[in-house]
Amino acid sequence: MQKLVYYVATTADGYIAGPNGQIDFFPFDGDHLRGLYQDYPETFPVHAREALGFVFDNPKRFRTVVMGRRTYQPALDIGVTDPYAPLETIVFSRTLPAGVNGAVKITDEDPICLVRALKQRNDGAIWLCGGAQLAGELAGEIDELILKVNPVVVGDGVPAITGAFRPRALRLKRQRVFDSGVIVLYYDIVRDE
Repeated sequence: MQKLVYYVATTADGYIAGPNGQIDFFPFDGDHLRGLYQDYPETFPVHAREALGFVFDNPKRFRTVVMGRRTYQPALDIGVTDPYAPLETIVFSRTLPAGVNGAVKITDEDPICLVRALKQRNDGAIWLCGGAQLAGELAGEIDELILKVNPVVVGDGVPAITGAFRPRALRLKRQRVFDSGVIVLYYDIVRDE
C-alpha cells in the first residue's frame, strides 16, 4: 500500500500561506533549496526548476501529487497548467470544470475515496501538496508529515491543516537543519492501536 505524505512549507508559527494566499515571504534562496532538490526533485514546480537551473531526470519518491484548487491557482495565474510534470496531478475543486488535460486531472470526487484508491496502486508515494482544507479532509489518510519550517513568522494566514479538532500524535523520525535557517521535520503519524 502506498503512503500519503503531506510535504509542505510552513512558517515558524505554522502557516502555509498568508491570509490572501501570499507565499512571497518564504526564502527562495539558500542551501536548503539544493538539499531538498536532491531529496525530492519532483516537488519543485517546473518553472522553479528552470529558474534555479535544476536538471530533472526522474521522480525519486512521488509519482502522484494531490492538491486543492487554491494550491493549484498560483500556477494557473502564471499560465502553468502542469506545475509538477511529469507527476500525475490531481486537483480537487468544486469551482474549476472537471476534466483531464495531459497528466492533470481536475475533479470534484470525494478526496478520501480517491486517495484510498491511489494508495492501492504500486507506483510510488502520493504527495499531498496542499492546502489546508484538503489536508483537513484527508487527515485520517495521511501517513507521513514532512514540514519545511522556514525562519519567518507571519502572525496570521492559512494554517497547515483546517477542519474538525482531531488531535493526532506524531513520531519524529529525523530532522534536517540548513544554514539558511530552514528546518525539515520528518514525522510518522501514530496510528490508534
